[in-house]
Amino acid sequence: MKVKILRTMIIGFTIICLVAFSMISIFAAPGGPEWAVDANGNITVDGQEFVIKGGSWFGLEGRHEPSDDPDNPSGAPMELYIGNVFWQPSDRTHDSDIAEFMELGFNTVRIPISPQTLDPDDPQAQEEFKKNSESVRYATSYEELCAVIEKCDAAGMYVLLDLHSCSNYLGWRAGRFDARPPFVDNTREDYDFMREDCSCAASGNPSGVDIVQPYDANAWLDDLATLAGLSEELGVDNIMGIDIFNEPWDYSWDEWKGYIEDAYDTVSAVDPNILIFAQGIGSSSGNQDGTPDSITETPNGDPDLNPNWGENLYEAGDNPPDIPKEKLVFSPHTYGPSVFVQRMFMDPSQPECEGLEEEEAAANECNIVINPELLEQGWEEHFGYLVDLGYAIVPGEWGGNSEWPNNAELRKQDMFDYITDTTIDLQWQQAFANYLIKKGIKSNFYWAINPESGDTGGIYNHAYDPVSNTAGWGSWLDVNQDKLNLLKSIWQSDGTIQPTTQPTTKPTTQPSGDVTAKTTVVNDWGSGGQLSVVVTNNTSSATNGWSVTINVPGTITSIWNAVGSGSGSVTISNISWNAVIPAGGSVEVGLTYSK
Repeated sequence: MKVKILRTMIIGFTIICLVAFSMISIFAAPGGPEWAVDANGNITVDGQEFVIKGGSWFGLEGRHEPSDDPDNPSGAPMELYIGNVFWQPSDRTHDSDIAEFMELGFNTVRIPISPQTLDPDDPQAQEEFKKNSESVRYATSYEELCAVIEKCDAAGMYVLLDLHSCSNYLGWRAGRFDARPPFVDNTREDYDFMREDCSCAASGNPSGVDIVQPYDANAWLDDLATLAGLSEELGVDNIMGIDIFNEPWDYSWDEWKGYIEDAYDTVSAVDPNILIFAQGIGSSSGNQDGTPDSITETPNGDPDLNPNWGENLYEAGDNPPDIPKEKLVFSPHTYGPSVFVQRMFMDPSQPECEGLEEEEAAANECNIVINPELLEQGWEEHFGYLVDLGYAIVPGEWGGNSEWPNNAELRKQDMFDYITDTTIDLQWQQAFANYLIKKGIKSNFYWAINPESGDTGGIYNHAYDPVSNTAGWGSWLDVNQDKLNLLKSIWQSDGTIQPTTQPTTKPTTQPSGDVTAKTTVVNDWGSGGQLSVVVTNNTSSATNGWSVTINVPGTITSIWNAVGSGSGSVTISNISWNAVIPAGGSVEVGLTYSK
């Protein structure tokens, strides 16, 4: 009897231990660093403040092949751009790219993916459609995703996983889980990249839809759970968060707020150590929900300061998601004219252009003016005010083509061929960088590191030119130093506005009359304005550096194509790439000032 009782006690104790161990296994957090947001809105890792020096590295979310591609016409293969394509091979690898990114100062990459990236059996995920050189290809897109996360972990690079769309075909258009045609780009002319034959809706699709990839909130939550489990599956500790859905511009705030809460519940149940990155919405909702004739305007503040897709967090302050503040990062997107010419870029001296955008602005040959004070009003009411409420704000996408409209897709070059000032988008980027510095926002993700974006290019310059070198697609050149310097001015900011570049060639002061400057006030908005400065070499030989003194009717707030600061009588000098002005030649400098 005693033996039986003892055996029963042992069995009972064993069961209790097993149950207890199982409960610990169920509820214990995965290993790895603890990511959080402190009371001041700073990102922290294991209690230490961490500045995200980030950039997007894209391709795995789905490319868009031309309709005349011989192997995959209008396809959507999922593969990272790495600067090594089979028709123009290089020695670049995933490992060497990551090492270079870190040398440039990046410590985090944002990797966009689609649901199909996670499916090893998806037709567009297969090696037969890949464009990278054979030596750096992976059998499936999911295999490449996992390998890159592991390579980043080994190198000390952190990763933000971005669920970029409901479909590798729809890409940026989606705006919602169940997006269906008609899409916003369906009226573009001379445009090879429409997707009117594709849908993420299981039903209610218009005629002409041939590719259906059904997606809904349940499938989305399943994908978030998969992403949240990758740290444990791969044995890595470099995944710092999930950007839960890219540019959900077609939802109302109440809808999107509820989805943010659902995302937190799902992700934290799998990995409570990582962060939830939530973008803003747009200026209207219900565009692509199957009822295109019933569209609802969403509050976003001043209607003349229209938000970019993903920028609108106007309602979040009064109606925030019900999740722990220390796990939430608001991640707005915003862009300048190289992505979309908005109404707030119109020249106030052209009243006929008031309220016009993109195609209509181009058709009316509207001048484009970057007014930093006006733009800051929009950024402040769309998301900047949340900084003062203690929320973490990390812009998830911003950037641009610094020479726009040069190097843009041919369609846009033709539309805006009347624009002669090719520094306009650089002016916008400088204005946004200055705003981040003023707000104390250091963490951000630049779009993009790789240069294959037709709208923005990247940190690397691209061998591709839509006119002179179409075979250069996918080949990377040197680093765009102006963009990198701009990023570093934010990362290292002490609150002081800095110029976009620093001179690397020592300026040589020219004798009076040899190099002259002609200044023109191109815009005046009362509290400030914009100057154009044409610097001319009047000698018979090229300059080797230059500096000129000009009169500024205020204090310089931003400057491009030169360096200089101050007010009144100011000396400005060349930057590295325009130190040489040929005999009789000129360069144009731009600056904005406050009075």
